[in-house]
Amino acid sequence: MALRIIGTQAACGTSSGASSTFDASSDVRLVNSGTTVRLVTVTNSGGTTTGTFSLAGGEAIIVRKATADKIFAAHAEILGVAVITEG
Repeated sequence: MALRIIGTQAACGTSSGASSTFDASSDVRLVNSGTTVRLVTVTNSGGTTTGTFSLAGGEAIIVRKATADKIFAAHAEILGVAVITEG
């Protein structure tokens, strides 16, 4: 699978109020730049949690979400960037 990067990588906010839509992207690549397992939370546009998962240290994942959904993490070691998945 190829990724087209369509944004600038940034640390995830660490609270619902500091969450991001990542430029209203439906696909977001997240990477845990640390060594500790960290919790990642996805909320809808109203701030209601729609899901959570743990991201291990050094692990990367693509999260597919609605464009208005937001992401935040338990620590700023979680970095995210808007992407388009191809192939």
